[in-house]
Amino acid sequence: MSQSKMVSVIMAGGRGTRFWPLSRRDRPKQMLNIVGEQSMLQMTVDRLRKLRFMEEIYIIVGRDLAEKISNEINGVPKHNIIVEPSRKNTALSIALVALHLRQKNPDTVMGIFPADHLVVGHRAFSSAISAGRKLAESDDMLSTLGVVPSSAHTGYGYIQFDKKKPLLEKRAFGVKTFAEKPTAAAAKRFIASGDFLWNSGMFVWKTKTYLEAMELHMPIHWEIMSKIGDDVGTRRYKTTLEAEWDNLTPESIDYGILEHAKNICVVQSEFKWSDLGSWNAYYDIMTKKEDGNVIKGEGIVIDGSGNLIHSNGKLTTVLGLSDIAVINTEDAILVIPQQRVEEIREIVSQLEEKGKENLL
Repeated sequence: MSQSKMVSVIMAGGRGTRFWPLSRRDRPKQMLNIVGEQSMLQMTVDRLRKLRFMEEIYIIVGRDLAEKISNEINGVPKHNIIVEPSRKNTALSIALVALHLRQKNPDTVMGIFPADHLVVGHRAFSSAISAGRKLAESDDMLSTLGVVPSSAHTGYGYIQFDKKKPLLEKRAFGVKTFAEKPTAAAAKRFIASGDFLWNSGMFVWKTKTYLEAMELHMPIHWEIMSKIGDDVGTRRYKTTLEAEWDNLTPESIDYGILEHAKNICVVQSEFKWSDLGSWNAYYDIMTKKEDGNVIKGEGIVIDGSGNLIHSNGKLTTVLGLSDIAVINTEDAILVIPQQRVEEIREIVSQLEEKGKENLL
């Protein structure tokens, strides 16, 4: 059987609010050089360009960032940047790209990747995607990449796989359940059971398989999306997109499709991975001093351990405190216990309520 064309789709529309105050609307997390000399998005593009079987890369992004990404990102032609008028969550973002791909070839295999994740281990990464491709082409499966967990992490979602439904000689399995971010006790139970993987938010499937799943499991959304799809490639497209997009209610890929689909499987993946979803995740991947402190920029810690200091252009000092994060930027300073960094969104919400647009 001849292989279908395969393309990468990078989802780059997130705001990265849990990385405030470093992440802002006009330069969110995926546009920042967080772990190297390149932005997270450029690192993702370069990672995918190394995959020999990947023929093209597409980026789906909101209108507010489209021009900036077009100007700053190398390796993706401007016509492969698909613009969504407003954020409608992952199920609709992926569908919009799928409609563009369907016009050229509905059998095209899509690999979907977040723009701001860290992946280490090229060979294992390539192998996992190849397994998903085989399942897409041979069995019309919707494959998600599940990372073998290295700890009982409470910041990630989990996927429970069905050992009784092996695929590709136990390279992949059917899915029993999707689990939201667990408590510490639940995460330990997941790890002990031996049948849970981290939900990486990376997927592989045929374009037409995904659109058929949307029609089946999200019929109200599909009715609207199909109108947009009918006009892809025509002069009417932009007008139709603007008119119909506002009629869509946001929906995630997990809730909208994956939790209901029968043809869903998870590929057991061995690469090292972090979603870099919070300052805790950043702390976890960074090199630590003997006292467990992480210091990026100018910082001094005295009589304290397990702290994270990220300081841009000025000295930040901490004395007698442990397990806190201090994020010091030009116009805002965040001081927060590390176990509460998931609550940063509440700070962002208050800034929105107060109309502090310059700090968002």
